[in-house]
Amino acid sequence: MKIVDREWIERSINVATHGELEITGRLVDASNATLFGTVHHNDEKFEVIYKPVAGERPLWDFPDGTLADREFAAFLLSDLAGFDLVPPTILREGPAGFGMVQRWIDVDQSIDLTKFFVSDTPSLRHLAIFDAIINNTDRKIGHLLPADNGHLFACDHGVTFHSEDKLRTVLWQWADDVLTDKEIELLASTDELLSRSVEIFTRHMTEHEFFALRNRIARLVDSSKMPSPSEDWPPIPWPAY
Repeated sequence: MKIVDREWIERSINVATHGELEITGRLVDASNATLFGTVHHNDEKFEVIYKPVAGERPLWDFPDGTLADREFAAFLLSDLAGFDLVPPTILREGPAGFGMVQRWIDVDQSIDLTKFFVSDTPSLRHLAIFDAIINNTDRKIGHLLPADNGHLFACDHGVTFHSEDKLRTVLWQWADDVLTDKEIELLASTDELLSRSVEIFTRHMTEHEFFALRNRIARLVDSSKMPSPSEDWPPIPWPAY
């Protein structure tokens, strides 16, 4: 079974939505409250990350209390547009209040991320395009989740969808490369999806941010090139891992 097949995603969402959420630990290195736990529904149980809105640290450039919605919007876009990069993610009430719940992904421990992130791997390039679309301001090495079956997932999408260009990422190995026909087709189909889904996405971001999202896609299609680092802000997050 492919780990990203429709049945797996829908089952994951159903269990995460309706299951009993139990907190078992906390990721102490995270800047916002990031709790580790399990959800259990009927005969299925799996591990999750739970980020309550109440634990979000205020940021100077993002409105307070919006990071969970941005995490969920990143999953929606990844899932509906066929990027298949963000683990199944929902919004729900939990022991520490309303927040984001995302299925935990067991990574392939044989992969050295410090070497993997600079490689010319198609799945990483795919992620670089996705990050350019969502305007990811914090793509770190440790956010890469190469699963045991070879599929690449990625996590931590709270600081995304800002209306101003803020792309900061460790994935710059394709800067200014020409986009392939298939990549341009994906961008075009993503924009078509967004044109039909305004109400869905503007529940989780402002209309101005949604307009900027579509504008970033249009700029990529018009240039037919991968993004390049800006001279106006630091192009790599700190710390990079």
